[in-house]
Amino acid sequence: MIMDNDLKKRIVEKAAELYNRLGIRSITMDDVSRELGISKKTLYQYISDKKHLVQEVCEMEMQKRRRAFEEIRGGGLNAIEEIFEVNKLVLKLIKSYNPTKFFDLKKHYPDIYRKIREGQRENMFRSMVANIRKGKAEGLFREDVDEEVIAKLYMSHTEYAMESDLLTPEEFTSPRFIIQAFLYHVHGIVNDRGKELIDKYFKQMKENDDHYELS
Repeated sequence: MIMDNDLKKRIVEKAAELYNRLGIRSITMDDVSRELGISKKTLYQYISDKKHLVQEVCEMEMQKRRRAFEEIRGGGLNAIEEIFEVNKLVLKLIKSYNPTKFFDLKKHYPDIYRKIREGQRENMFRSMVANIRKGKAEGLFREDVDEEVIAKLYMSHTEYAMESDLLTPEEFTSPRFIIQAFLYHVHGIVNDRGKELIDKYFKQMKENDDHYELS
């Protein structure tokens, strides 16, 4: 059988759209085929079952995020500019965050959830360590900062916030929370020169981007 890669891409993208909007559990293979205007027989030529489709969606989304972060790292920015751009990207991604999708994945597809989480952890840790080392080399971050410890601390705080009942999903994904967590982190690692740049960039961001309004 000759596979139509464009059709498979459409299938995965449509499923991702439905999962992000309505959660994973409530969306059936019938729903996906109906939304695409194709038969279930055609759908099953490309996707063996729902678990396979969930896996394809998660891998596609991970690759998209990875490419976006790599573009930032390869953009010739200094370490603080990189952090600001990453924070803007996170705010953008949060717009499409659906807690139902996250909990459905964790409950009904735990092996896929673990794989995704491990991949995200690895990528985040590697990126944060590289950013801190870059900031130290540029004279923007404190020399006494241990990049691996700081990266793990930030990651553990983030994961705790996601799992804790102290924060609702709406609070955790709000721009106000994301920005304050970002400032809490970056102010803990910069030196005086770096702080001047943070104040400058943050002022510019608040003037030019509504996402940076804290109210």
